[in-house]
Amino acid sequence: MLLVLAAGAVVLAAVHAAAGVLAPLFLAVVIVIICHPVRFPLEARGWPRWAATTVVIAVAYLILAALLAMLVWAGFRFAALVQSYIPQLAESVSEIEGQLVATGIDTQITETVTSWLQPANVLSVAGTVSGTVVTIGTAFFFVLAYAVFMAVDAARYSTASKHFGTTRADAIGRATRFSTGVRRYYVVNATFGAIVAAVDGVALWLLNVPGAAIWAILAFVTNFVPNIGFVLGLVPPMVMGFVVGGWQLALAVVAVYCVVNVVLQVFVQPKFVADAVSLSLTLSFVSVVFWTFVIGPLGAILAIPLTLLVRALILEGDPRNDWLRWLSGDDVTDDGAPVSRPATSEPTIDEPVAEEQVEPDEVVGDLTR
Repeated sequence: MLLVLAAGAVVLAAVHAAAGVLAPLFLAVVIVIICHPVRFPLEARGWPRWAATTVVIAVAYLILAALLAMLVWAGFRFAALVQSYIPQLAESVSEIEGQLVATGIDTQITETVTSWLQPANVLSVAGTVSGTVVTIGTAFFFVLAYAVFMAVDAARYSTASKHFGTTRADAIGRATRFSTGVRRYYVVNATFGAIVAAVDGVALWLLNVPGAAIWAILAFVTNFVPNIGFVLGLVPPMVMGFVVGGWQLALAVVAVYCVVNVVLQVFVQPKFVADAVSLSLTLSFVSVVFWTFVIGPLGAILAIPLTLLVRALILEGDPRNDWLRWLSGDDVTDDGAPVSRPATSEPTIDEPVAEEQVEPDEVVGDLTR
């Protein structure tokens, strides 16, 4: 156990040191996995492999372009919005400080409460957000290059079952379950994210909170951060509501987010995510903190796929780890096989094995029992 932990620490340290290269690589892998099923109906209609691969690359580029455009627009709009409301923010902070002092609260506590709302700190946050957007935009250029090569290789890998379906069925099955789980996870998150963003945007617009479209985009993006995403998306519109409308508007923003985001993201969405990827709620929450520490901000968005990848590589390959798989939230039978799920409409050309291969010795053992 100590050797395993030591080896894991060395590997994670190496991943952390190479996060600038590996994080865009992981993002490209996820994008290609999501877009890969686009090729199946095209090839079924007789399209050549190269043409179907070109369409997959084009769809991946469109997704990346849409994400980048939203992030860049929201980031710079946020910085401009903060600068335009700096005088009102300074006045609001002074009023809060005066009210706290008038109630007899200790000066040190008053300074602690109001320090994070100081205009200089808010401007610093806005500058950091803009700089982060530029950094993400630069990383996207690497993602674009990775996506081309991965999409080409994915067309070849999808035929693995035809060549190695009898000898490597277990490895192919694990890779298939991993890619299917990643697609299901992002379909669920994107669906709930769009609903939450629309409701939040309309509610903030009706409350006359400045930048409603910005906060709607933020709600959509933070929805991909499991469990704690809604908190990250709540703070900026709450502060902006406080600046323009005082405590009443700030509390109204908190109430809207608590009703909409908590109900959908905390109570409803985790059930669908758990059914889609078979991860426990505790592991989902811990994975966000863990992968953010290891590879940076993208780790929060890629936390679930990376956790699924580790489980597929380490736990699913060894029958002795069935107990750990069950603890992680995976549904396994007493013989280690994954519990079959209802069939979906997703193409099954890259799902070569519907059930694991049974060895003769296992058959004899079953008959004996």
